[in-house]
Amino acid sequence: MPTTSRAFLRRRGAAVALAATVLLAPFAQSAAAAESAAAPSSSVAAPSTDPATTVATIEARTARAVARSLADPAWQDRVEKAALASETVRLAPLADRADDEAAARTLAPRLHRAERRLAEAKGLDADTPPLLNLRLAADSMRAALADGRAPLVAAAPADETARTVPAYDSRGRTHTLNVRSVPERPVYIVDVDATRALAAGMDVLREELTAQGLGGAAARVADNAPTAQGGFWTTRITSVRLSDNKEPWVKGSSEIYTLVTGFGHDGKVRVDPVEMPYLDDEDHTYYPNQVLVNWSYYKYNLADAVMMEEDGGTNYHDLAQALATALLTITDQGMYIPLVNALLDAIPTDWWTDDPDYVDSWYTLAQGDRGTLNGAAGNGTMGVEPYFVDAL
Repeated sequence: MPTTSRAFLRRRGAAVALAATVLLAPFAQSAAAAESAAAPSSSVAAPSTDPATTVATIEARTARAVARSLADPAWQDRVEKAALASETVRLAPLADRADDEAAARTLAPRLHRAERRLAEAKGLDADTPPLLNLRLAADSMRAALADGRAPLVAAAPADETARTVPAYDSRGRTHTLNVRSVPERPVYIVDVDATRALAAGMDVLREELTAQGLGGAAARVADNAPTAQGGFWTTRITSVRLSDNKEPWVKGSSEIYTLVTGFGHDGKVRVDPVEMPYLDDEDHTYYPNQVLVNWSYYKYNLADAVMMEEDGGTNYHDLAQALATALLTITDQGMYIPLVNALLDAIPTDWWTDDPDYVDSWYTLAQGDRGTLNGAAGNGTMGVEPYFVDAL
């Protein structure tokens, strides 16, 4: 899929009003972080309380290490063949399989250290499969790479307002690239595999939310359990569409998920994460027929949905903790209370240092809703319908 269409917008619209209350990190800070990341170092990443900054540092230092490793012709040839054969290449497994290349043997332990630090920064289990990928930045570069032109290696900038990105060659020299103009020279991009990261993150998020009392089957009561009616009512997504944001060539794929919130039968707020892995292209309509809301989980005939983006910097453990801290203070008042603003306010402010990972939100979804619903931020539309799931 085209690189320019895979990453989703850090939405503005309604998010602008929220983001205006949050102190955005200055561009100079991002530039300083990039400069620090580019400096030679034996460590993978400096400790950071900001997961997005830590992930960006890991990516940048890995990019420079990979670039230097390409001075080995045999290893460079192996990487080139892998990049031309597949849309993305898993770096650590590729280096592990390269027994005959000295550069790969040197690079492999560094990649594994980076993977461990990356899993920690994202709040994932230590046994999470490798997440660091290498990909060719644009299909237009394939011919030049196949013809033997030496590639550069870069990491996508954390700051989407950045106009340039540093890229490195096999001698360790830095080249400055314009993020709005696709280079003729081949460029490998090192970044996080958002699909695998999201899948692992959703598992962590569900476990943490359940442990914190914000989800899980225990929140249901017997007379509302799915078996009571031989099944249960849901809201199903018949279509979904997100707006175009004209991402720069250097940005890679991002994955979308939705947090469905409402009051459980125990009177506590519950949050149910819903993965949406099919949302690859913006400005394109999808017809997933995916269940969004399971109404057997909720006390009221109303729920909210907040669509978010996994862009590499999300720490899922911290996200669950933040949601629990804020949402468990909201009690059932005998009537439905919209929860979108409370959920967005719960997100740590240092996660809003670039553009928000917020995509759009849908307030007060009801079981009987049918038709096309516009998102509050004007960035997305969803077609929905009631759908009864029969018991086996």
